[in-house]
Amino acid sequence: MNAIEKQIQMQPTYHLTNIFTGLVIIILLIWSVSAFSLNNLTENGLTIAKNILLGLAKPDWQLLMNVTTGGVPYLLVETMAIAFLGTIIGAILAIPLAFLSASNIVPKPLAFVVRLLLIFVRTIPAIVYGLMFIRVTGPGPFAGVLTMSLTSIGMLSKLYVDVIEDLDMKVLESMESIGCTTLEKIRFGILPQLSAMFLSIVIYRFDMNLRDATVLGLVGAGGIGAPLIFAMNAYKWSEVGSILLGLIVLILMIEYISNKIRTKLVRG
Repeated sequence: MNAIEKQIQMQPTYHLTNIFTGLVIIILLIWSVSAFSLNNLTENGLTIAKNILLGLAKPDWQLLMNVTTGGVPYLLVETMAIAFLGTIIGAILAIPLAFLSASNIVPKPLAFVVRLLLIFVRTIPAIVYGLMFIRVTGPGPFAGVLTMSLTSIGMLSKLYVDVIEDLDMKVLESMESIGCTTLEKIRFGILPQLSAMFLSIVIYRFDMNLRDATVLGLVGAGGIGAPLIFAMNAYKWSEVGSILLGLIVLILMIEYISNKIRTKLVRG
Protein backbone atom coordinates (compact mmCIF):
# COMPACT_ATOMS: atom_id res chain seq x y z
CA MET A 1 0.00 0.00 0.00
CA ASN A 2 2.87 2.35 0.90
CA ALA A 3 4.49 1.66 -2.47
CA ILE A 4 1.27 2.66 -4.27
CA GLU A 5 0.97 5.88 -2.25
CA LYS A 6 4.60 6.76 -2.98
CA GLN A 7 4.03 6.13 -6.69
CA ILE A 8 0.98 8.42 -6.67
CA GLN A 9 2.93 11.14 -4.86
CA MET A 10 5.77 10.86 -7.39
CA GLN A 11 3.45 11.52 -10.31
CA PRO A 12 4.02 15.00 -11.79
CA THR A 13 1.38 17.66 -11.15
CA TYR A 14 0.07 19.79 -13.97
CA HIS A 15 -1.56 22.57 -11.94
CA LEU A 16 0.63 25.35 -13.39
CA THR A 17 0.20 23.99 -16.91
CA ASN A 18 -3.58 23.82 -16.54
CA ILE A 19 -3.73 27.34 -15.08
CA PHE A 20 -1.56 28.72 -17.90
CA THR A 21 -3.65 26.93 -20.57
CA GLY A 22 -6.86 28.25 -19.00
CA LEU A 23 -5.52 31.82 -18.98
CA VAL A 24 -4.48 31.57 -22.62
CA ILE A 25 -7.95 30.29 -23.61
CA ILE A 26 -9.67 33.11 -21.64
CA ILE A 27 -7.44 35.76 -23.23
CA LEU A 28 -8.15 34.35 -26.72
CA LEU A 29 -11.90 34.35 -26.02
CA ILE A 30 -11.84 37.96 -24.81
CA TRP A 31 -9.78 38.99 -27.83
CA SER A 32 -12.19 37.16 -30.17
CA VAL A 33 -15.26 38.78 -28.59
CA SER A 34 -13.69 42.22 -29.12
CA ALA A 35 -13.99 41.61 -32.88
CA PHE A 36 -17.81 41.70 -32.63
CA SER A 37 -19.19 45.06 -33.61
CA LEU A 38 -22.81 46.07 -34.05
CA ASN A 39 -21.94 49.57 -35.28
CA ASN A 40 -22.32 48.51 -38.92
CA LEU A 41 -25.68 46.83 -38.29
CA THR A 42 -28.19 49.14 -39.95
CA GLU A 43 -31.92 49.04 -40.44
CA ASN A 44 -31.32 48.24 -44.12
CA GLY A 45 -29.27 45.19 -43.17
CA LEU A 46 -31.99 43.90 -40.88
CA THR A 47 -34.53 44.42 -43.67
CA ILE A 48 -32.41 42.38 -46.09
CA ALA A 49 -32.08 39.57 -43.54
CA LYS A 50 -35.85 39.62 -43.05
CA ASN A 51 -36.43 39.52 -46.82
CA ILE A 52 -34.12 36.50 -47.21
CA LEU A 53 -36.10 34.63 -44.56
CA LEU A 54 -39.36 35.61 -46.28
CA GLY A 55 -37.91 34.38 -49.57
CA LEU A 56 -37.23 30.99 -47.96
CA ALA A 57 -40.79 30.93 -46.61
CA LYS A 58 -42.30 31.99 -49.96
CA PRO A 59 -39.99 30.69 -52.71
CA ASP A 60 -40.58 31.12 -56.43
CA TRP A 61 -42.11 27.71 -57.18
CA GLN A 62 -42.07 28.38 -60.93
CA LEU A 63 -38.26 28.74 -60.85
CA LEU A 64 -37.97 25.78 -58.48
CA MET A 65 -39.90 23.50 -60.85
CA ASN A 66 -38.44 24.89 -64.09
CA VAL A 67 -36.54 22.11 -65.91
CA THR A 68 -34.86 24.38 -68.48
CA THR A 69 -31.23 25.49 -68.26
CA GLY A 70 -32.27 28.50 -66.20
CA GLY A 71 -34.22 26.51 -63.61
CA VAL A 72 -33.08 25.43 -60.17
CA PRO A 73 -33.03 21.65 -60.94
CA TYR A 74 -30.64 22.10 -63.90
CA LEU A 75 -28.37 24.43 -61.89
CA LEU A 76 -28.28 21.96 -59.02
CA VAL A 77 -27.38 19.10 -61.37
CA GLU A 78 -24.63 21.25 -62.89
CA THR A 79 -23.27 22.05 -59.43
CA MET A 80 -23.32 18.38 -58.48
CA ALA A 81 -21.61 17.44 -61.76
CA ILE A 82 -18.81 19.96 -61.12
CA ALA A 83 -18.28 18.58 -57.61
CA PHE A 84 -18.45 14.95 -58.76
CA LEU A 85 -16.07 15.28 -61.72
CA GLY A 86 -13.63 17.39 -59.71
CA THR A 87 -13.66 14.81 -56.91
CA ILE A 88 -13.03 11.88 -59.29
CA ILE A 89 -10.13 13.62 -61.05
CA GLY A 90 -8.62 14.73 -57.74
CA ALA A 91 -9.05 11.26 -56.22
CA ILE A 92 -7.20 9.58 -59.10
CA LEU A 93 -4.35 12.11 -59.21
CA ALA A 94 -3.97 12.00 -55.42
CA ILE A 95 -3.16 8.26 -55.34
CA PRO A 96 0.38 8.39 -56.81
CA LEU A 97 1.16 11.54 -54.82
CA ALA A 98 0.00 9.82 -51.63
CA PHE A 99 2.25 6.81 -52.24
CA LEU A 100 5.18 9.14 -53.00
CA SER A 101 4.65 10.96 -49.69
CA ALA A 102 4.26 7.82 -47.56
CA SER A 103 7.47 7.30 -45.59
CA ASN A 104 6.90 3.55 -45.28
CA ILE A 105 6.77 3.13 -49.07
CA VAL A 106 9.40 5.54 -50.45
CA PRO A 107 12.63 7.04 -49.01
CA LYS A 108 12.00 9.69 -46.36
CA PRO A 109 13.67 12.60 -48.25
CA LEU A 110 11.37 12.02 -51.25
CA ALA A 111 8.34 11.71 -48.97
CA PHE A 112 9.29 14.99 -47.26
CA VAL A 113 9.57 16.90 -50.57
CA VAL A 114 6.22 15.61 -51.85
CA ARG A 115 4.56 16.44 -48.54
CA LEU A 116 5.85 20.01 -48.77
CA LEU A 117 4.32 20.26 -52.24
CA LEU A 118 0.96 18.98 -50.94
CA ILE A 119 1.06 21.43 -48.02
CA PHE A 120 1.55 24.25 -50.51
CA VAL A 121 -1.42 23.03 -52.57
CA ARG A 122 -3.64 22.86 -49.47
CA THR A 123 -2.59 26.31 -48.26
CA ILE A 124 -4.35 28.22 -51.05
CA PRO A 125 -8.15 28.53 -50.58
CA ALA A 126 -10.50 27.09 -53.20
CA ILE A 127 -11.93 30.49 -54.12
CA VAL A 128 -8.42 31.77 -54.96
CA TYR A 129 -7.87 28.80 -57.28
CA GLY A 130 -11.27 29.53 -58.80
CA LEU A 131 -10.35 33.14 -59.56
CA MET A 132 -7.04 32.00 -61.08
CA PHE A 133 -8.64 29.37 -63.34
CA ILE A 134 -11.37 31.79 -64.44
CA ARG A 135 -8.63 34.10 -65.72
CA VAL A 136 -7.09 31.17 -67.64
CA THR A 137 -10.13 29.32 -69.01
CA GLY A 138 -12.81 31.97 -68.71
CA PRO A 139 -15.93 31.75 -66.53
CA GLY A 140 -17.90 28.51 -66.63
CA PRO A 141 -18.11 24.98 -65.24
CA PHE A 142 -14.68 23.97 -66.59
CA ALA A 143 -12.96 26.43 -64.22
CA GLY A 144 -15.01 24.94 -61.39
CA VAL A 145 -13.96 21.38 -62.26
CA LEU A 146 -10.27 22.35 -62.38
CA THR A 147 -10.57 24.10 -59.02
CA MET A 148 -12.35 21.15 -57.39
CA SER A 149 -9.72 18.77 -58.77
CA LEU A 150 -6.77 20.76 -57.43
CA THR A 151 -8.25 21.38 -53.99
CA SER A 152 -9.27 17.72 -53.74
CA ILE A 153 -5.72 16.54 -54.49
CA GLY A 154 -4.31 18.36 -51.48
CA MET A 155 -6.77 17.00 -48.93
CA LEU A 156 -7.20 13.51 -50.38
CA SER A 157 -3.45 12.94 -50.59
CA LYS A 158 -3.05 13.79 -46.91
CA LEU A 159 -5.85 11.42 -45.87
CA TYR A 160 -4.61 8.70 -48.22
CA VAL A 161 -1.15 8.90 -46.63
CA ASP A 162 -2.59 8.31 -43.17
CA VAL A 163 -4.22 5.11 -44.45
CA ILE A 164 -1.14 3.96 -46.37
CA GLU A 165 1.13 4.41 -43.35
CA ASP A 166 -1.19 2.15 -41.35
CA LEU A 167 -0.72 -0.70 -43.83
CA ASP A 168 0.03 -4.11 -42.39
CA MET A 169 3.49 -4.60 -43.90
CA LYS A 170 3.65 -8.19 -42.60
CA VAL A 171 1.17 -9.19 -45.29
CA LEU A 172 3.48 -7.84 -48.01
CA GLU A 173 6.49 -9.53 -46.43
CA SER A 174 4.62 -12.84 -46.40
CA MET A 175 3.65 -12.46 -50.04
CA GLU A 176 7.23 -11.60 -50.97
CA SER A 177 8.48 -14.71 -49.16
CA ILE A 178 6.28 -16.97 -51.33
CA GLY A 179 7.51 -15.30 -54.54
CA CYS A 180 4.64 -12.92 -55.40
CA THR A 181 5.35 -10.29 -58.04
CA THR A 182 4.94 -6.55 -57.41
CA LEU A 183 1.61 -6.49 -59.25
CA GLU A 184 0.35 -9.41 -57.17
CA LYS A 185 1.41 -7.66 -53.96
CA ILE A 186 -0.46 -4.52 -55.04
CA ARG A 187 -3.53 -6.48 -56.20
CA PHE A 188 -3.87 -8.89 -53.26
CA GLY A 189 -1.88 -7.23 -50.47
CA ILE A 190 -2.33 -3.47 -50.75
CA LEU A 191 -5.64 -2.83 -52.53
CA PRO A 192 -7.81 -4.95 -50.18
CA GLN A 193 -6.44 -2.97 -47.22
CA LEU A 194 -6.89 0.44 -48.85
CA SER A 195 -9.94 0.28 -51.12
CA ALA A 196 -12.69 0.67 -48.49
CA MET A 197 -10.97 3.55 -46.66
CA PHE A 198 -10.05 5.28 -49.92
CA LEU A 199 -13.66 5.15 -51.13
CA SER A 200 -14.89 6.44 -47.78
CA ILE A 201 -12.45 9.38 -47.98
CA VAL A 202 -13.48 10.17 -51.58
CA ILE A 203 -17.18 10.22 -50.65
CA TYR A 204 -16.42 12.55 -47.73
CA ARG A 205 -14.52 14.87 -50.06
CA PHE A 206 -17.39 14.87 -52.58
CA ASP A 207 -19.68 16.01 -49.78
CA MET A 208 -17.34 18.94 -49.11
CA ASN A 209 -16.87 19.75 -52.80
CA LEU A 210 -20.62 20.09 -53.27
CA ARG A 211 -20.63 23.01 -50.84
CA ASP A 212 -17.44 24.50 -52.30
CA ALA A 213 -18.88 24.30 -55.82
CA THR A 214 -21.75 26.53 -54.71
CA VAL A 215 -19.33 29.14 -53.40
CA LEU A 216 -17.25 28.95 -56.59
CA GLY A 217 -20.37 29.78 -58.58
CA LEU A 218 -20.37 33.18 -56.88
CA VAL A 219 -17.15 34.07 -58.72
CA GLY A 220 -18.33 32.67 -62.07
CA ALA A 221 -17.03 29.09 -61.93
CA GLY A 222 -20.36 27.56 -62.95
CA GLY A 223 -23.15 26.04 -60.91
CA ILE A 224 -25.89 27.59 -58.86
CA GLY A 225 -23.77 30.24 -57.12
CA ALA A 226 -23.90 32.83 -59.93
CA PRO A 227 -27.75 32.89 -60.23
CA LEU A 228 -27.89 33.15 -56.43
CA ILE A 229 -25.70 36.26 -56.26
CA PHE A 230 -27.50 37.82 -59.25
CA ALA A 231 -30.87 37.30 -57.56
CA MET A 232 -29.56 38.81 -54.30
CA ASN A 233 -28.12 41.84 -56.10
CA ALA A 234 -31.46 42.36 -57.87
CA TYR A 235 -33.37 41.99 -54.56
CA LYS A 236 -35.41 39.10 -55.98
CA TRP A 237 -35.89 37.40 -52.63
CA SER A 238 -38.39 34.81 -53.83
CA GLU A 239 -35.79 33.59 -56.35
CA VAL A 240 -33.14 33.60 -53.62
CA GLY A 241 -35.46 31.52 -51.47
CA SER A 242 -36.11 28.97 -54.23
CA ILE A 243 -32.38 28.59 -54.97
CA LEU A 244 -31.48 28.22 -51.29
CA LEU A 245 -34.33 25.77 -50.73
CA GLY A 246 -33.20 23.59 -53.63
CA LEU A 247 -29.61 23.74 -52.40
CA ILE A 248 -30.59 22.75 -48.85
CA VAL A 249 -32.60 19.76 -50.10
CA LEU A 250 -29.76 18.61 -52.38
CA ILE A 251 -27.09 18.86 -49.67
CA LEU A 252 -29.26 17.03 -47.13
CA MET A 253 -29.91 14.22 -49.61
CA ILE A 254 -26.25 13.87 -50.58
CA GLU A 255 -25.13 13.97 -46.95
CA TYR A 256 -27.63 11.28 -45.94
CA ILE A 257 -26.64 8.99 -48.81
CA SER A 258 -22.89 9.57 -48.36
CA ASN A 259 -23.07 8.89 -44.61
CA LYS A 260 -24.89 5.60 -45.26
CA ILE A 261 -22.32 4.51 -47.86
CA ARG A 262 -19.33 5.56 -45.74
CA THR A 263 -20.69 3.69 -42.72
CA LYS A 264 -21.07 0.50 -44.78
CA LEU A 265 -17.59 0.84 -46.21
CA VAL A 266 -15.92 1.42 -42.86
CA ARG A 267 -17.84 -1.22 -40.93
CA GLY A 268 -17.84 -3.73 -43.78
